Amino acid sequence: MLSNYDDSFELLIKSEGGYVNNPADPGGETNLGVTKKAWAAYLGRPVATGEMAKLTKVDVKPFYKTEYWDKTQCDLLPKGVDYLAFDFAVNAGVSQCAKFIQRACGAEDDGHIGPGTLNKVAMAKPCDLVDSISAQKRRFYKELVAKNPGQRVFLDGWLRRVDQTQFSARGMSPIGA
Repeated sequence: MLSNYDDSFELLIKSEGGYVNNPADPGGETNLGVTKKAWAAYLGRPVATGEMAKLTKVDVKPFYKTEYWDKTQCDLLPKGVDYLAFDFAVNAGVSQCAKFIQRACGAEDDGHIGPGTLNKVAMAKPCDLVDSISAQKRRFYKELVAKNPGQRVFLDGWLRRVDQTQFSARGMSPIGA
């Protein structure tokens, strides 16, 4: 597949927003959706005070490509499904995202997108994958809040994001076929 990374990255950044340091967010200090912990791991060094607030889109674009897009095999997914997967991998992790894709296409949900999963994805209708993954995401966020009521403050935003990513993914290509 042709890479849909640039368009997907722009949509992701719109969803992620700017600098925040919400005490209720287990991710802690975050900018453009990148947590301080993830940024330090990516750089291989501690993050200096004030460094997170100065991050730019140019800074984080390679991070998102290597840490989420590539690890979720998005270049091998149908256009639209790639964006949906990328966005969810950023929110919930690569392994969780892979399991949702695997369940949507009927592959074994081992959390790794390999040749077997990709073969099943290729046989599925992209619109069905988008809808199934989106339904799983809604359940996931609701279950997360049921287990941890302190996260309730984020639920409406998460569900709006599921709706937005589903809508955008469906509009990226003729995936209804």
